[in-house]
Amino acid sequence: MEKQLASLIGETGYKLHAGRSRNEQIATDLRLFVRHSIDTLQNLIADWVEAILIRAEAAGSNAMPAYTHLQPAEPVLVAHWLLAYVEMFLRDAARFADCRKRANLCPLGSGAVSGATLTINRQAIAAELGFDAPTANSMDATSDRDFAIEFVDALSMLALHLSRWAEEMILFSTSAYGFVELPEAYSTGSSAMPQKKNPDLLELVRGKAARVLGCSTTLRALVKGLPLAYNKDLQETQEPLFDATDAIIGMLPLVTGFMNTVEFDDAKMNQAAQLGFMNAWAAAAYLVERGVASRLAHEAVGKAVALAVERGCDLQKLPLADLQAIHAGFDAGFHSCLGLTEVLALHDVPGGTAPRHVKRALQNVRERVKLLR
Repeated sequence: MEKQLASLIGETGYKLHAGRSRNEQIATDLRLFVRHSIDTLQNLIADWVEAILIRAEAAGSNAMPAYTHLQPAEPVLVAHWLLAYVEMFLRDAARFADCRKRANLCPLGSGAVSGATLTINRQAIAAELGFDAPTANSMDATSDRDFAIEFVDALSMLALHLSRWAEEMILFSTSAYGFVELPEAYSTGSSAMPQKKNPDLLELVRGKAARVLGCSTTLRALVKGLPLAYNKDLQETQEPLFDATDAIIGMLPLVTGFMNTVEFDDAKMNQAAQLGFMNAWAAAAYLVERGVASRLAHEAVGKAVALAVERGCDLQKLPLADLQAIHAGFDAGFHSCLGLTEVLALHDVPGGTAPRHVKRALQNVRERVKLLR
């Protein structure tokens, strides 16, 4: 740094070291790096979230199955599914913002370990470099890397969420689901099988996530046994910090491009949302609204599902007489509560998949993305 400065401004550059130590300089540089990286990431996350949001807004009234234990559970709006990921990534952005506050303190003036030997104005230096304030303790400032660990932890959480999204996209692109058509630009063919289209980007996102998680573990292991203050082991914290940052900053524009070009098979998703007795809970809720105890309603609908399976039909096709033989709570209005529109509307609570709540959620997220930018 000193040689480079001297090459730019001449012999005055050699005064860089006056009253300073490498220990405080590298601690300062790393904080500047983390701060700059967070600012870059917040814009990239905003682009990524907006790409998801645009697809959610375009999905309209289209529905799909939601799964628990990888088994079809209940239908949800496609927009509701996509907004689940938006919430994850907005929390990631909030973690970076929180991390930035703690990282944005200036170590300059800490010296090697016990403070500078010149009575410098630390507040002025901090302000000139855009820091909120100077660090409070010289030994802590030169020897801790918790700001870097916290930053890479936030990167690893973002990577984890990206990996979950990638895995679900991979699953939904398989022939077993058929909900997603992989974009050509982010896929490759098989070297042997001409019919194949492999989800290369998505698989690499999963792989990179493992790498970022490893960087987080490396940082913790490096620092866990160090006595105060500076130790040369801290030099090894830089590589995992830079590697994790590069991985995520390189990944986000690619997943954004993928989301902008991926195609959803709306017809297949809507059809799947009406299969597999995913209206069973709505059927039980119908009985509960008529005074049947929840557990008994659950049992009655379970018997109705078993009967429908035996006959190879849906709940809607069971005659009322057969339903009333199971429980007297079934009445003539029962079949009308089982359609996809009625089942979606049933979840009429904030955070639920009822269309009016999803519409409000879309508006809310749009405002939050603006604030993020």
